[in-house]
Amino acid sequence: MAHPVRIGIIGCGSVMQDGYLPIARDLQARGLAVLRVVCDSDPGRAALLQLPGQPAFTTDYRAVLADDAVELVLVLTPPASHASIAADALRHGKHVLLEKPMALSLGEAADLVTLAARSPGFLIVAPHIVLSPTYQQIGRFLRQGMIGTVVAARGLCGHSGPDWSGWYYQAGGGGPLFDLAVYNVTSLTGWLGPVRRVGAVTGITAPERRVGDRRVQVSAEDNAMLLLDFGDATFASVTSSFAIQQYRDATIELYGTHGTIRLQGDDWAPRGIDRWLTATGTWEHLDEPAPEWSYLDGLRHAVSCIRSGSPPMNAPEHAYHVLEVLLKAREAGRTGQMQPIESTVPRLTFE
Repeated sequence: MAHPVRIGIIGCGSVMQDGYLPIARDLQARGLAVLRVVCDSDPGRAALLQLPGQPAFTTDYRAVLADDAVELVLVLTPPASHASIAADALRHGKHVLLEKPMALSLGEAADLVTLAARSPGFLIVAPHIVLSPTYQQIGRFLRQGMIGTVVAARGLCGHSGPDWSGWYYQAGGGGPLFDLAVYNVTSLTGWLGPVRRVGAVTGITAPERRVGDRRVQVSAEDNAMLLLDFGDATFASVTSSFAIQQYRDATIELYGTHGTIRLQGDDWAPRGIDRWLTATGTWEHLDEPAPEWSYLDGLRHAVSCIRSGSPPMNAPEHAYHVLEVLLKAREAGRTGQMQPIESTVPRLTFE
């Protein structure tokens, strides 16, 4: 493809302003893509764009999809509208980058996977952590059998809670399960394969939150610990919370029969790898191979795939499996019973 990939963005919230927009600016400056049209329900957000050849702005997302020149659509709206807008975009033959979660129900998510398989456009679903060079390096270590068979793992992702939007605390926003646990569950299932059963303890630590100058009633669980059963006596725990003030050190550890691997930093913002091997009996630190990598680099990957005609590395079936784990973790937290997982995960390629 000789021409720049033409992009349309639907939703101009924080993830667009602070993340995807700077990447779009860089891609445009390098002649790889051009931001053609942007949509948000708030017309005042048009002033945020500040791009050469100011893109068109609309408050109707259907205008983005009706533009035949748009090849790639980014769906960055609140979660309740993710599935419907993404499905509409795929029906229009667009490539789609969809923010997490892909849907709020398994039925919607299954329809998206089916539609993506039939559409001329592909579907990429955040989070994009499987693209991280650090994530890929750990995957290669595991495939090589460096630490033997992984028998246990732990993950942690949390902060004190969003103060920029109230929907995170509502049932339709999903709380830290959909916002944060999604990272660790994506990481672990990409490395270890599909979860067979999930259990959880969940709760609400703060019935009311302050968001800007408003007080918001909390209806989504804001504190959760998950137990993932991968079968063959391989287990993992994941802590996900809007009630954690701060943490440091490794956020994911993988325990094998011949060693341990620790991902320093977060899986969405890695800072290198620590490994301990039984054969050497010592810890070794490997520096972060790509400190410039962004957790929103799925946009760069999408543009690269369109230009080269190659399929994306992260498949929507993986996102579906992660969503099933998270929805059933919420059910497990409410019922106190382990929940079976029926879907699976495509085997990842670690380049």
